[in-house]
Amino acid sequence: MPGEILDNQGRGEASWQWPAIHPEGRKFALIVAVFCVIAALLGWQWLAWPLAVLTVCVAAFFRDPVRVTPRSDRFVICPADGLVSLIRKVSPPRELTIDDGSGMAALSDEPVTRVSVFMSVFDVHINRAPIGGTVRRVVYIPGRFVNADLDKASEENERQHVMIERGDGMVVCFTQIAGLVARRIVPFIKPGDMLAAGQRVGLIRFGSRVDIYLPPGTEPSVVLGQKVIAGETVIAEIGQMPHIEGIGQ
Repeated sequence: MPGEILDNQGRGEASWQWPAIHPEGRKFALIVAVFCVIAALLGWQWLAWPLAVLTVCVAAFFRDPVRVTPRSDRFVICPADGLVSLIRKVSPPRELTIDDGSGMAALSDEPVTRVSVFMSVFDVHINRAPIGGTVRRVVYIPGRFVNADLDKASEENERQHVMIERGDGMVVCFTQIAGLVARRIVPFIKPGDMLAAGQRVGLIRFGSRVDIYLPPGTEPSVVLGQKVIAGETVIAEIGQMPHIEGIGQ
């Protein structure tokens, strides 16, 4: 299925696949597995069994499943798995609105809609591009590690801003934010890279959050409390401002 075109008319073939483990996580799983084997050889079953469970948990955390990304110039694709925890009207981060000397236009400081997706330790932590285009900025900022579910995490926590520009000049930005347990943001991209919508762009280790800043005149097509999937959920349609209500049940 990877690389295959599928559509809503039944074209293509789809089947369940066991998720791969991202290379970034294989070393961690291997380290725990080695200690597990050593404990078993020494007869320390009280330690070997918990380490075996931990090995499986680490491997599961770094799972990297195949995702099918809807293709349309209208769509903004969700960059993260998790829960829509906040929807706010805010000014974009200063790092995305100032002139960085690159000659590329910065964002306006006018308020836009920010959608925050909270990723628990049970979610897939591979982040994906919300649109196809060129990476214009990647700005890393050291910070604190307060609960990523809090609104102030957008300004206080360790974070990394990413700006992507389409060929028609439309820009979408998102921010990877470390949380209480997360201690490292791992980028897979750099300025100048060309991306496809839904392409892997990085990961955050062990629980975190991603903020996405929608273009002006665009409102989310997801609701607060909704579970979203990176690379698959259409988080908004460009130029659309629907009012959508959801019911928890």
